[in-house]
Amino acid sequence: MSILNKYFLRQLLIIFVMLLMVLTGLAWMVQIMSMMKFVMNYGVAMSSFIGLTALMIPFIVSIIIPFVTFIATIFVYNKLISDNEVTVMVSSTLSPWQIARPAVMLAGVLTAMHLCLNLFVVPSTQSRFYDTQWNLRYGLAHMKLQEGAFTEMSHGLVVYVDQVSGHDLAQVMLSDTRNKNSEITIFAEKGKLVSTARGLSIVMSNGSLHAAGDAITMGTFDNFEMDLNVADSGGDASFRVRRMATHDLIKSLDDASADKRRKIMNELTTRTLSPFMNLILTLICVTILLRSSLLRRRASFAPAVAVLVMAIVMAVFMSATNMIATPQDWVILALSQFALLALLLVVLCKK
Repeated sequence: MSILNKYFLRQLLIIFVMLLMVLTGLAWMVQIMSMMKFVMNYGVAMSSFIGLTALMIPFIVSIIIPFVTFIATIFVYNKLISDNEVTVMVSSTLSPWQIARPAVMLAGVLTAMHLCLNLFVVPSTQSRFYDTQWNLRYGLAHMKLQEGAFTEMSHGLVVYVDQVSGHDLAQVMLSDTRNKNSEITIFAEKGKLVSTARGLSIVMSNGSLHAAGDAITMGTFDNFEMDLNVADSGGDASFRVRRMATHDLIKSLDDASADKRRKIMNELTTRTLSPFMNLILTLICVTILLRSSLLRRRASFAPAVAVLVMAIVMAVFMSATNMIATPQDWVILALSQFALLALLLVVLCKK
């Protein structure tokens, strides 16, 4: 029996690893293409850009693992059925459960790995991803002001400097037309780029200001600080549950508003329950394929049925995840998952 398990597991692992690498690579390339603006707009070094997008790989893997597990299982077992290997095994008194056990064992290991990935690795890498993205977009790393040239920092914000020495500027002219009701033009002898909690700012000294809006304002100043970019000014936009550690998410439930509570519960549900879809989808696959192979007239449409059932189950799970608002809802969904697992095991092991 150990030889049979190794035979199945070897084929499952080869297909699983190949599919995981291909699909992860494709998804990563799509992510790279969608984020090329960091290279084009902010002058980010290619090495920094690749490092940023690489932080998305654990999140991508956490999404596609159940689908890759299902595809690998359906590919291997359908091939074994088509080659009549399963028929020979059944004739040798092996039960459907014994034949399916290698796939279920692999799915169990992947479930545990997926759970660790969701609870610890993905939040950590997503936190680093958002922090790195924020620094590249709003920090000092991408700022390359040219001497004697007008630099458009963002749409409606233009800066001219006569001399640049690191983050120190001399003879600064700044034009801010981002707010059409309050257009500002500033001239200053000196300036300095600084990174603050709000984003990138410029501190100017010994200058004059001209503001045009409902009323025209003119004046001089000794020191004046102005935000060049304001990140996540909406407040709630900075509340990204994906980047928060799992224990922090649970602690924040008590003080969260209704909208944030729903986001937290959705994220906790995804982290804790989605890994079990590896087991559920694997059991759906082997149950349908193996049970149909034992029919007097083999059902050639069994793989299509398995794919259809998988699609329905995943659609229901994702819809239910988005509707989770309270811990009680989470318990109901978890019990439903385990009930489905038990039902599939009963059907698979039935003689």
